[in-house]
Amino acid sequence: MDWPANDNLRALGGMREEAVAGGGGQRVAEQHQKGKLTARERLDLLLDEGSFEEFDLLKSGRGNSLGERGYPGDGVITGHGTIDGREVYIFSQDFTVVGGSLGEAHSQKICKVMDHAVRVGVPIIGLNDSGGARIQEGVDALAAYGEIFNRNVLASGVVPQISCIMGPCAGGAVYSPAMTDFVFMVDGPSYMFVTGPNVVKTVTHQDISFDDLGGAGVHGRKSGVSHFIVPNDIICLRAVRRLINYLPSNNRQHAPILDLSDPLDRTDPALDFLVPPNPNQTYDMKILINSILDGAEFLEIQAHFARNILCGFGRLGGQTIGLIANQPAVLAGVLDIHASAKAARFVRFCDAFNIPLVCLVDVPGFMPGPEQEHGGIIRHGAKLLYAFVEATVPRITVILRKAYGGAYVVMNSKHIRCDINFAWPTAEIAVMGPKGAAEVIYRNEIRKSPDPEATLSQHTEQYRRTFANPFLAAQRGYIDDVIQPSETRHRLIRSLQFLEGKTMEKPFRKHGNIPL
Repeated sequence: MDWPANDNLRALGGMREEAVAGGGGQRVAEQHQKGKLTARERLDLLLDEGSFEEFDLLKSGRGNSLGERGYPGDGVITGHGTIDGREVYIFSQDFTVVGGSLGEAHSQKICKVMDHAVRVGVPIIGLNDSGGARIQEGVDALAAYGEIFNRNVLASGVVPQISCIMGPCAGGAVYSPAMTDFVFMVDGPSYMFVTGPNVVKTVTHQDISFDDLGGAGVHGRKSGVSHFIVPNDIICLRAVRRLINYLPSNNRQHAPILDLSDPLDRTDPALDFLVPPNPNQTYDMKILINSILDGAEFLEIQAHFARNILCGFGRLGGQTIGLIANQPAVLAGVLDIHASAKAARFVRFCDAFNIPLVCLVDVPGFMPGPEQEHGGIIRHGAKLLYAFVEATVPRITVILRKAYGGAYVVMNSKHIRCDINFAWPTAEIAVMGPKGAAEVIYRNEIRKSPDPEATLSQHTEQYRRTFANPFLAAQRGYIDDVIQPSETRHRLIRSLQFLEGKTMEKPFRKHGNIPL
């Protein structure tokens, strides 16, 4: 039977109103009381005004064996919009509708926008706020997760994937954000864990809170799962907009150029005095970073995790670059397990999306000790080495001070196909530190000396002058030039300009086997 058009219109209007209303006024109020925005409010803040086009507004699940009906929208809002005029695909889970739980229809909506994002070649952003799998749907809910995981992997390295954890994210749901490129967590209402506090108590008899088990602080500072910790929904969404501006839309494009009106030939005389005369004295690497980048703008990734190495995005001459730098102010900038894994993942992301790499080196070596060795420092350090060797984007290194032993080689040296290697006059490139080297080389002479300390000091300075300087490496061609620190910005920009057309042939293979 054909229904009159006006009846169809009235039915459509009612269904749309129900879908847009979400879980109703009371549940919206409860969301606000928790300090959280609703799913639609988040979309309004993240996307350019009026740009959002929604998919599957009226889609609902088939119900379940318990007789529960489907819900319009099925607890997730999906579609596409723009951020500063650039297209993105997005899904926003609605906690006011069935707790944002994930079922069959919910998953189908997310999978549709993920498929569109890969076909069109634009970033995919997920705003996660969900009670987990919809238990009432049984195995269909588990299958729904698998469909999303599959698409996360297929989209990896094709389009940027960004996850915002703005509420609960537990059980199998955590693996989708974990496979995306960047994870934001809102401090307070958000948490991630595979097994919750109740299970932990049952199995280990340990009482632990949601926040202590999987809160933003835990994953931002200890586990490294989260890349950004933000205080609330509003700042989280603003930070996502900022991140998108540094990234290309897909792996076939380059990141957008942004002219910050910062002179390309600008110098900073203060850098000539940045490295202290005492090799054991620390300094803050961020001083150099802020000096050389356009507009002193640096978006640090995982700022609270493995703080002995710095990773993040900036611009040089308007071009987005990925920056990796040892931080002498934290653990002397040494490489350890967490620092190696953090930097390796960042290098691989930049290489996948055509973002040139700049490496600032002041590294005394790998962290010694049984804890690091037993924890797999060999395997984790090899990840960073593998990532640099595999990278085909333009790669530039500046050695500021210490570059000792294997850590010198791993930190994007000429020997692992770095394109341009500069050094400051203060650089010390050697197998090990001058004092340790002198103790080994001149061991017998020092032992027999009437004044061992003076003899050790003498040979330490002799070794430093002979070996621990950039000029021997420059003579061998391992350093392309020894530059004045004040000219670092100009030399980096000029190098990026002539490396723009870099191409590299790679041997045929399905894929390598990185030491995971």
